[in-house]
Amino acid sequence: MKTRSFLFLPFVLLSACASQNDLSYVQGQVSQLKQESRTIKQQSAGSYSEMTQYREDIARLRGSINELQYNYQSAMKRLDMEDSLQVSKSNELENRIARIEKYIGLEAPATSTSRPAVKPAPAQPGTPPSKTVAPKPAPEKAAMSENLLNDGLLMMEKKDYSGARERFKEFTSKNPDSPKVSDAQFYLAETYFDEQWYEKAILEYQVVIAKYTKSAKRPAALYKQGLAFEQIGDKANAKARYRDVVNLYSKTPEARLAKKKLDGN
Repeated sequence: MKTRSFLFLPFVLLSACASQNDLSYVQGQVSQLKQESRTIKQQSAGSYSEMTQYREDIARLRGSINELQYNYQSAMKRLDMEDSLQVSKSNELENRIARIEKYIGLEAPATSTSRPAVKPAPAQPGTPPSKTVAPKPAPEKAAMSENLLNDGLLMMEKKDYSGARERFKEFTSKNPDSPKVSDAQFYLAETYFDEQWYEKAILEYQVVIAKYTKSAKRPAALYKQGLAFEQIGDKANAKARYRDVVNLYSKTPEARLAKKKLDGN
């Protein structure tokens, strides 16, 4: 019996040693897991702080963008009201002048403002009469100018909008007194519209509207400017332009299109 107890004792001691080693190993693993957990929590806290900062930055940017959009819309509405008033005043003044000229029997402004012909002074006795040299026409220059417009229009058809703009600008700079300079300006605005750069198109159409008040392209410029406003979501200014076309140029094709736009809205 005693012998059997002595034999069993080593197994108990070995079992105790194994259990102690396992316990130490498990404790080491637990400590490592705790350390990793603390590291993960620290990293998570840092990431959360960064995300919070990003969200605050995005919120500030959105606020700035909304403020800029509001200021832009307010400025455009103010400018449109002022411009519409100027357009109406300009047309009213032109109509009044036309009625006064008709009443007093004046000719068209282009004729009435022309200077009277200056008669040459009588030649002195013995002095040969001086020859009047008429200015020579410049058909080549006129043809070259027409070519600039035609080239620009061809480039627009090929969607070469940058090249077309260069041609129209060159025509305008070389022919500031040409009756077709307003056409060149209108086509310049059209290049931006076709390119879907509507903000720039609005500005270029405005040149036709404000500078060339007697241009045949003015009704189209007003209508297309309304379309451009509509494309950028500015319905208030779009409607104002459509109303200008209907009120000022009621017999034009653009007025009929503008009326459809107003009725549809």
